[in-house]
Amino acid sequence: MRSVVLLSAGLDSSLNMLEAMQNSKLLLALTFNYGQRASKKEIQFAAQLCQSHSVKHQIVELDWMRDFSGSALMDRKLKIPTHEVRIDDLVTSQQTAKSVWVPNRNGILLNIAAGFAESIGAEWIIPGFNSEEAATFADNSNAYLESLNDAFGYSTANHVKIKCFTTQMNKSEIIKRGLELKMDFDLVWPCYFDGDLPCGECESCQRFVRAARANQVETKWMKKLK
Repeated sequence: MRSVVLLSAGLDSSLNMLEAMQNSKLLLALTFNYGQRASKKEIQFAAQLCQSHSVKHQIVELDWMRDFSGSALMDRKLKIPTHEVRIDDLVTSQQTAKSVWVPNRNGILLNIAAGFAESIGAEWIIPGFNSEEAATFADNSNAYLESLNDAFGYSTANHVKIKCFTTQMNKSEIIKRGLELKMDFDLVWPCYFDGDLPCGECESCQRFVRAARANQVETKWMKKLK
């Protein structure tokens, strides 16, 4: 199979890129700039990861998504939850998740990726999702991916399919698999922010740090956390 990867340089998408290299002919990695705060860091780290594995990398600019967002991920006047995040409390996570929700983001990105895939003859598009975040973000769930596969059967001539290697895995299991594939965790950008280093406090950072420590992994930036 030939594949296109959606690469944000987060843990999930980075691991899925390595899996794509193992299980398909990876033709292209796409990084989307939809106005998210971490866009520069995501592009930088995704480019480094692709360069280290000789993968073709393309940046897709989606500035127009700012027009209908209202998400703290994109509007710097809004607060991204940090200290109030409780990653083991589902009710609290569902509340804080509302702050970083971008309307139909995954639907838009996956449909664009399907267009790229069809145009270059790829059968798979490979995003990075996981079971932890699927509990609070329905568009990370396996059920959602299956529904899009049905739609792509109509909207792509070669019936592009979504293939994600991590939908049934939690973050700790993804780190463990990354170790097996000799993943360089210093090339992962897990943060919602665009500081010099990941903040270690947003929900995405918290989930990464917990999973990394559970597997005795410590990145360079984690050594500087309080």
